[in-house]
Amino acid sequence: MTKLLDDQPTALRPFDQRSQSLAQDCKLQSYWRNMPTTFCLINQKGGCGKSSTCFHLAGAFAAQGANVLLLDMDPQGSLSQGFLGSSIVESLESDQTLAMLFDEARFFAKRDQILRPTQFEGITLCPANQLLAPFNAPEPEKTGMLQYAIREFVAEQSGFDIVLIDCPPNLYRCSWTAMVAADQVLIPVPPEDFGTQGLRAVHQCVEQVRSLNPNLQDLKHLVTRSDCRLLVHRMYEQKLRDMYGETVMETVIPEASAFKVALTRRCPVQFHDSKSKAAKLTNCLAREILDRIGTNESTRKVA
Repeated sequence: MTKLLDDQPTALRPFDQRSQSLAQDCKLQSYWRNMPTTFCLINQKGGCGKSSTCFHLAGAFAAQGANVLLLDMDPQGSLSQGFLGSSIVESLESDQTLAMLFDEARFFAKRDQILRPTQFEGITLCPANQLLAPFNAPEPEKTGMLQYAIREFVAEQSGFDIVLIDCPPNLYRCSWTAMVAADQVLIPVPPEDFGTQGLRAVHQCVEQVRSLNPNLQDLKHLVTRSDCRLLVHRMYEQKLRDMYGETVMETVIPEASAFKVALTRRCPVQFHDSKSKAAKLTNCLAREILDRIGTNESTRKVA
């Protein structure tokens, strides 16, 4: 069986030197914006690392003092299961999940009841399960005011520094409403042919959403699940950088065993093994995100 990247000596990872150097030298600082920034993680392809990135990135921000709100917009509920476990997630009623925001019969219900503090300080989750599936309809632009359901919900919340929205592997209502609510779009992309397919459709959808959300910023592409020993991965990463330039994040997230082990413990890697390369790279990604959204020492400091 092929070993994962955490098990490989540095000499076998020449194309990972940039990310490794960033991980060693880059430390998050607890400076945040006066207003929260909302990111949606989106790609039409499943298995590209959307849920995993949300899960571990939330840990990186929280470990540095931020209050993070996670919205699970995927009816599969992978992000929710990462924190709560499958049995709890599957047993949740509609009014305990994000499904209630799309249910017109619950329009006047108390909406903050779907906020669930996790076992990790600074991370709050709005879970999802299969009850969200009937609301994830195609042609979301024809759903009227429900297009603004997530934006309105996020605007009602206070005390959060970062909002991360995990989207399903399609461009239906759940992804559409997430983009309507977002300030930034982050596209996790494995560096391989199937991973890069469908990017044009995502880009086109973002442009369409801007008619409803003109403040939606430029796309960001995040290379995930990378194995730098593979020539095809190195080639596709370079292809992405040639095509999309500075919109591709400098930090590269590898296919690392530490991520998977931490997830099985229902624990972001920062809280499970803070000294691992996976944790350091996730910290570096969080800092790069803050740098790209203009965070600096003039903004307020989180105690």
